[in-house]
Amino acid sequence: MALGLLRAGHRVVAVGHIPDDIPAMVDAAGEDAPRLTCLALDLLQSEAREALVSQAEAIGAVGVLVNNAGLTFTYFDPKRFVDGPRKFWVLEDATVQAVMDTNYMVADCLTRRLVPGMLARSWGRIVNVTTKLDTMDRAGSIPYGPSKAALELASSIWAKDLAGTPVTVNIVNPGAGAHTPGMAQEMRDWSDSGKAPRLLDAEAMAPPLLFVVSREADAVQGWRFDATTWDASVPPVEAARRSGRRAGFLLHPVEDFSAA
Repeated sequence: MALGLLRAGHRVVAVGHIPDDIPAMVDAAGEDAPRLTCLALDLLQSEAREALVSQAEAIGAVGVLVNNAGLTFTYFDPKRFVDGPRKFWVLEDATVQAVMDTNYMVADCLTRRLVPGMLARSWGRIVNVTTKLDTMDRAGSIPYGPSKAALELASSIWAKDLAGTPVTVNIVNPGAGAHTPGMAQEMRDWSDSGKAPRLLDAEAMAPPLLFVVSREADAVQGWRFDATTWDASVPPVEAARRSGRRAGFLLHPVEDFSAA
């Protein structure tokens, strides 16, 4: 997603908690690297979140926030795809808290911090990464499922609170497991063996992301788009019409984007 924004001409501040990952990110940016700033920060720490906002605002006004920080099954259940899912009662308090804080509270804190500036400048985009309903509600998905459900419903509520303003909130999801360097090797092997669906190429996230941050999406508020159903061969508005569903779909009937 960061590379997609860079290639579309945006200046990007990319954050990761593993410093050794940064050189690979800079290399991947290629000729776009001068518009990329990489920060190694643990966003669970409030001072790290303030440092991120301060350093981003020192570069320029923040118009887009992509809330993609997350801890997933590879953190709290790394042998899931070998030994089967762990039961919720064997997890430690600190593990559950870390997942809930990373997957929901970090997004909540950064969004509350940056939205006032977006409103003052009369333009902004909040983009959240949640997950599929069946992943949220899957056996052995605690605490990942509840953390993503919280962000899903927060997206719907934030969109309602921002209705009628020039700041939008939408969701962009893979719609499947994504093949990324951070994915546990066990999950890659499980997928490659044919025992699980093929992992999505991470680059597929860029087209729906670029649509929701574009001016074409000025009136798109409170929707979710999955990369697996996004057809990049058609105009973005048409791809959105085919792919879009309402955020907060846990509580609301399925509503097609074509009705928007």
